[in-house]
Parts: sequence; C-alpha cells; structure tokens
Amino acid sequence: MLDGVAAGASLAERLIHADGALLVWEKPSGLLSVPAKPPGPADCLEARVRAAFPEALLVHRLDRDTSGVMVFARTRLAQRHLGWQFERRQVAKAYVARVAGAVRGEAGRIALPLACDWPNRPRQMVCHDRGRPAVTDWRVLAREGGATRLELRPLTGRSHQLRVHLAAIGHPILGDPFYGDPGAADRLQLHAARIGFRHPDGGAWVAFAAPVTF
Repeated sequence: MLDGVAAGASLAERLIHADGALLVWEKPSGLLSVPAKPPGPADCLEARVRAAFPEALLVHRLDRDTSGVMVFARTRLAQRHLGWQFERRQVAKAYVARVAGAVRGEAGRIALPLACDWPNRPRQMVCHDRGRPAVTDWRVLAREGGATRLELRPLTGRSHQLRVHLAAIGHPILGDPFYGDPGAADRLQLHAARIGFRHPDGGAWVAFAAPVTF
C-alpha cells in the first residue's frame, strides 16, 4: 500500500523540478522505482513518469518502501553525465530515518562491508570476507522516546546499505520488513530527503528536496 500522501497526491503534484535535461520527482513509499521481474507488478514510478514524459530515462533507484527524491534524465547525454557522477560518488545524498532505540552519541560513521545474502535475496548482509566497502555517516536530529530520528549520508551506494548498517549497530529502521520489526511503524521510516549534483547542462551545482512525511 502506498503511504497516505501518495494516496491523495497526483503524479503532477509530486513533480519537484523539470527543465530540458532533468525531471525530479518525489517517490511515495510502497511504489517500485522500476518494474518488477515477471510475474511481479509492472506499476512503478518509471512507468508513470514515462506516461507523462516519454523521453524520461532512469538515473538511479530507491527501494520500494523508501520515499523521497528521485531524478530522471530527459536526454541520453544528461543520463550519461548524471550516471558518471553517481559512479564517482560525486552526488550528495541525505536521508532521514527513524530508528529503534536511543542511539548513543550525536554523530558517527558506520563502515561495514556488505554482500548479498544469496539464500535470502534480495536481503543483504555484513560480510568481512567478500563484502564490498560501504560507509554511512549519521547524526542525530531528534530523540523521540523509544526511537531516534537520524540524518543519514551514504558515502557509497550499496543495495539496502542504510537498512543493513542501522540494523547491524542494533538500531533497525522502524517498519523495516527485512531487517527489523515491520509492525513497529505503518511503513518503512526511511526518506530520501535531499540530493545534490552538478547539472548536466552547464555544470552548476543544484540540489532538490522533498519534505519528510513521518
């Protein structure tokens, strides 16, 4: 099920920015970024965006249950330019998450290598033998009784990185069906709040944000 905001917001209302090279959207929780493999659902943000903008090209993805800012290119050149920035870790990303428990300290870094948990895929796991380096910086935004609200800045882009890293330090993201207690919240409490990069047309630094809805 899509989150409450998704249920009442049209695709047009979720458009954050549009120009000749870029389309920036707010993806709701519960909607796939791209179609699932058959016989899974074909409905996804990519298909909805292309219905309105047939030239739209995928640049990156968010997990189905993660909400927030997602960028599409409108030309092949823009797609290559943005893909190059993602590959070289030149894109600044900031997430907001609510996690279980009281996190000790005010800021820190999690550096734990990650690998696919093949018998249980798409789950990922910490693996020091064959895992790929993964680094997440965090800082406390608020303390909310039995939970902590964090800003997360992934310095690498591994699958499920934020979810696995927080679970590994004993503070799973609330509502996480893979790495925590799905009953702890009505949805995964993870939101891609901001993204910044060099605009593919001219190279100026641009940044886009979507408000947190939990």
